[in-house]
Amino acid sequence: MNAQDIIIKPILSEKSYDGISNKKYTFLVDKKSNKSQIKKAVEELFPECKVESVNTVNYQGKYKRMGKSEGMTASYKKAIVQLKESSKPIAFFEGLS
Repeated sequence: MNAQDIIIKPILSEKSYDGISNKKYTFLVDKKSNKSQIKKAVEELFPECKVESVNTVNYQGKYKRMGKSEGMTASYKKAIVQLKESSKPIAFFEGLS
């Protein structure tokens, strides 16, 4: 897998905005990726950044129903990436904090 396949997109929510000031960023990642692959992918996509730690959370899809229609929402994996203090912040998130 290459870095673009592992990191799908950033997650921008109220909780993730609070972490930006502490160099903590949240990404939607491939469900089959592990922490070391995520760390390498972030450092490859953002070369000025050095990752200190990676925490991952697996979310299962929920059962949803609307009228007669019923189904499941998609399950996904979320990664919270903490950068080192000496590292530069990710430029994409600069205007958001």
